[in-house]
Amino acid sequence: MKIKELNDIAHAMMVKGLLAMDESIGTCNKRFAELGIPQTEEYRRNYRELLVTTPNLGSCLSGAILSDETIHQHTSDGIPFVEILVKAGIIPGIKVDKSAKDMAGFPGEKITEGLDGLRERLKEYYSLGARFAKWRAVIKIGDGIPTRGCIESNTYLLARYAALCQEAGLVPMVEPEVLMDGTHTIERCASVTEEVHRSLFHQLYEQRVNLQGIILKPNMILPGKDCPVQVDDDTIANATINCFLRSVPAAVPGIAFLSGGQDSKKATSRLNAMHSKNRPPLPWELTFSFSRAIEYPAIEIWGGNKDNLEATQKALYHRACCDNAARRGEYNAAMEKE
Repeated sequence: MKIKELNDIAHAMMVKGLLAMDESIGTCNKRFAELGIPQTEEYRRNYRELLVTTPNLGSCLSGAILSDETIHQHTSDGIPFVEILVKAGIIPGIKVDKSAKDMAGFPGEKITEGLDGLRERLKEYYSLGARFAKWRAVIKIGDGIPTRGCIESNTYLLARYAALCQEAGLVPMVEPEVLMDGTHTIERCASVTEEVHRSLFHQLYEQRVNLQGIILKPNMILPGKDCPVQVDDDTIANATINCFLRSVPAAVPGIAFLSGGQDSKKATSRLNAMHSKNRPPLPWELTFSFSRAIEYPAIEIWGGNKDNLEATQKALYHRACCDNAARRGEYNAAMEKE
């Protein structure tokens, strides 16, 4: 493991933002079905081609997370997607977990699978051009959950995954997502997220993962989407920063927030609020690693119709520009009209 190389890649990833275009085949097909788009490999390839070939996308993004299907795909002209991204100045990454499954003995909770054979898969992905990876754990808030057993099991797996990534020369992006589904308050989200982070970094230390060569991909601190008490962007920004100052070591180069089902504009505005000019310097860089919050306005325009290509790419680029401005604290609502 060459920690300087990993640290350099991690810092390069944080210069702008990241696009999480790593939906599984099932998730991508579900989105297509909602919009009346045929659920075939060719339509998935067409969609991802329009994403990676969007003009000037590298001015807004530092990295893109791909799925196993996508990292093997090419443009209609036969050029590998990875090559297109690299030429645009976008670092290719790869989702390597095998999705969250029901956790035996823990009703209502999930455990992420995919550790078996991971060492060999990481070698292949590195040879294909990936320079970072992602593993997502899912933590749900509800009556009596999350349990300690669920938290510790998921964070242990995140740490073992991270150790294998660093061995293979890939920067591990660790994603312990506390879901926004439910009626819980923002205070409950903060408490659970802090507990998850403390467990995660304990496990990372135990598994000898070098924190200078990782990226954290967490949730923002939000009230549950069905909570009767919703709060403003500044409250969310302050709760998020305060929680992370208590639970994320300064050695971590950067934090790239997931959108987690937030509305596109809200996710952007909340990230922007974290970069308030009145806030003292933070120990880590803060950016975005959004999926739906960037892609959904574009996919609705595309609808599977090649005649909508230009408008689709303009919508994608516009959303990415707004998010990139937010990571600098320069976003404002007027940008939505541009």
